[in-house]
Amino acid sequence: MSDLVFYTNPMSRGRIIRWMLEEVGQPYDTKVLRWETGEAKGADYLAINPMGKVPAIVHDGVIVTECAAICAYLADAFPQAGLAPPPGSRLRGPYYRWLFFGAGPIEQAVAAKMVNLQPTPEQRTSLGFGCMEDVLAAIEGAVENRAYLVGDSFTAADLYLASHLSWGMTAIEARLSWLVVAMIRSAAIARKAWPIRADAASAA
Repeated sequence: MSDLVFYTNPMSRGRIIRWMLEEVGQPYDTKVLRWETGEAKGADYLAINPMGKVPAIVHDGVIVTECAAICAYLADAFPQAGLAPPPGSRLRGPYYRWLFFGAGPIEQAVAAKMVNLQPTPEQRTSLGFGCMEDVLAAIEGAVENRAYLVGDSFTAADLYLASHLSWGMTAIEARLSWLVVAMIRSAAIARKAWPIRADAASAA
């Protein structure tokens, strides 16, 4: 049994972490929690994530939940994969900036769109993402004339934003041009992980 265990469901954000794990290239075990049987709300899993949400990982006894946190943790736990700027690098700041921009404004904006929430100008000041227009403009500016979000190599930030963009395009309509998505996505293709291999749920 591996000392790295991945909890997921194929119909979840677990696909982001599946991709990250494939990039890391270390052996891991997959435990699929099925919604229909309520496994994610069972006592055993609630001891790992009290929210009863996936994904989560347990690495050598360390529990990590939340996709961006898992990506950041794995990038640092396995530096040989080259998925994060090294400690002390000036690129570390923008790396964290864009990684957590995905966890904050992007996810909030896409979720708001999915539930038909259109904040008024007055409400935007109280919302972390402001409005969809601001979020998309920020992404477009970040990848304009660039192959990667940070420096000259693919990082967990590229992976995380590319995952959200590929899923969120159904919610954010056509404002985000294919060129923007393709730039981040091309980085993923170059790193062998697009498309990621299917979740192991069907075999579990």
